[in-house]
Amino acid sequence: MDNSTNVLKAESRNLDFFYSNGHRALKSINMPLYEKKITALIGPSGCGKSTFLRCFNRMHDLYPGNKYQGQIVMHPDNTNILDAGVDPIEVRMRISMVFQKPNPFPKSIYENVAYGLRVRGEKNKRTLDDKVEEALKGAALWNEVKDRQQDLAFNLSGGQQQRLCIARALATDPEIMLFDEPTSALDPIATANIEELMSELKSKLTILVVTHNMQQAARVSDYTAYMYLGELMEYGETNNIFTRPTRKETEDYITGKFG
Repeated sequence: MDNSTNVLKAESRNLDFFYSNGHRALKSINMPLYEKKITALIGPSGCGKSTFLRCFNRMHDLYPGNKYQGQIVMHPDNTNILDAGVDPIEVRMRISMVFQKPNPFPKSIYENVAYGLRVRGEKNKRTLDDKVEEALKGAALWNEVKDRQQDLAFNLSGGQQQRLCIARALATDPEIMLFDEPTSALDPIATANIEELMSELKSKLTILVVTHNMQQAARVSDYTAYMYLGELMEYGETNNIFTRPTRKETEDYITGKFG
């Protein structure tokens, strides 16, 4: 992979995060996110991967007392999305998230995908229909559900529900998608489908994914970051991290000697 073609999409600058109990979960994290690349966050449980991921769409704002320090800057507009003057709702339109367990709303398949567009104030039925179809196609789900869009989302299989959540996230045309262990609740076939889908999606947007699965990180990502105890220990091209890590801690974790 030739770094000269890489365009910076976002970056964390000296990012600290404190939970409301005062625990410092992230320590001065500086990390780039390159446009239309997949970056994997790996590391043992409790090392701050999901905490870091959730800073990117201000999920921590939902709980009082949590505190960010430092910056997360979006490019090319140079917006610090942690700035107090920036609306978290706007941030979540630009940066959408797919969680560990599929979490469809108790609505129809159609209304799940249309949800973000309606929040934005979109009322035109034709526009909604087109965007829902486009998002379901983007999530490789259209052919399976096109004739049953009014069915309850809960009637779908686990793998289909996760793709529906991806469609819901895609519908608002995000620039970045966050995946928090998106396949940990799925069987191997559904997992392979989601991985393939992520690889297709990166032609349109930038992806940051938390995974416990080393093989998954090696398969899907362009870049890998190894975190431990709230610190970014090592970051680089995935191929290098997995074959020639510069730090012994990274090597121990990847080879299974630790974690």
